[in-house]
Amino acid sequence: MNIVVLVKQVPDTYSERTLRAADGILDRAATDPVLDEINERAVEAALQLTEAHGGEVTVVCMGPASAADSIRKALSMGADRAVHLSDDALAGSCAVQTARALAQVIGGLDHVDLVLAGNGASDGRVSAVPAMVADVLDLPALTHARQITVDGTTVTVRRETDRGAVGLTAELPALISVSEKINEPRYPSFKGIMAAKKKPVTQLSIAAAGIAAAEAGLASALTTVTSVVPRPPKSAGQKLTDGDGGAQIAVYLAAQKLI
Repeated sequence: MNIVVLVKQVPDTYSERTLRAADGILDRAATDPVLDEINERAVEAALQLTEAHGGEVTVVCMGPASAADSIRKALSMGADRAVHLSDDALAGSCAVQTARALAQVIGGLDHVDLVLAGNGASDGRVSAVPAMVADVLDLPALTHARQITVDGTTVTVRRETDRGAVGLTAELPALISVSEKINEPRYPSFKGIMAAKKKPVTQLSIAAAGIAAAEAGLASALTTVTSVVPRPPKSAGQKLTDGDGGAQIAVYLAAQKLI
């Protein structure tokens, strides 16, 4: 089984993230970059499947040169190889452009049985790229997976959302996006870290990937940020005294149009 895992480098989740005033793009230089945690879970899911059924795991990443560190972490966990789509022309690409670019890279790989991804990256929270990639590649999309089972050429997932759980089944090849509940990712061992340094990483520019310059980047993005306003400082709360506190709360809620 040949599995592709989509991974992304993001600003550290536990740091303060800001937008650039000039163009509204996330300021990625302001915080330490890390491999998105949901992608670690997708890598872990892929490794468990290949350990059970055989095969190889290929990591695909679209990002700047610094994303190499995140790619190496995925390789140190146990992935076999990686493809890094990196080009200055990709900066500011919207979700649709990103999905098309990733699909172009995946389409150039030899025989892909399964594509795994996280439900949504922690930086953008668009949570639509996996489904978009599946649409471009004409693959069935099984999203919000908490559990994955492969039997021959059939894959079954337990899809869990706030509204409940349901089983989904599709024929391979397919794309699955996983939730944070699917597993606990393994820690890279020292042996894995050393081995990752020798694993192949294919570097691709947009030209090498067959992506036209007009189809990538902020200038041709389908969505734009029209304005950026700093978050207002937290103000002191309103204190209500005993007695007619209930009436005051009702007046306040009515003024906020909550009741």
